[in-house]
Amino acid sequence: MYVLDASAFINEYHTDEQQATVPMVREELEDESAYRYDAMEGSGMHIHIPEEETVERIERAAGETGDLETLSETDIRLVAAAFELDGHLVTDDYAMQNVAEKLEVAVELIAREGISEQRDWRFQCAGCGREFDDNHDRCPICGSELSRKNPSSA
Repeated sequence: MYVLDASAFINEYHTDEQQATVPMVREELEDESAYRYDAMEGSGMHIHIPEEETVERIERAAGETGDLETLSETDIRLVAAAFELDGHLVTDDYAMQNVAEKLEVAVELIAREGISEQRDWRFQCAGCGREFDDNHDRCPICGSELSRKNPSSA
């Protein structure tokens, strides 16, 4: 089962395998890509609504990798659908790829190169420079904003 992100409809992704998506993807599409979604739904594409427990598991994993703030609700539900259906997530989104890899969900790329490694992002304070494993609204030491930092450049 191939679980399709909005970019699959936009880039006219094709496969002979069974396809699925989540209802929220339709809201992200316009014009021809929206017609493609409707046509594929009419020809048997599975519309999957993931269980809330699975959505919460994906959110926890995204929190652990540092991608939670980057992912939309649609993105989280797509990863959850691929996880539940034991499918391939079809996307070019790097944050989704990172979380999928952490959960051992297969990823099929559309138009870009995929991620080269799974990352657990770190967060650095703009004021005092301290680094944290978890994202906070503000630095617990000095109160400045935190920014996501590539762990490879640490």
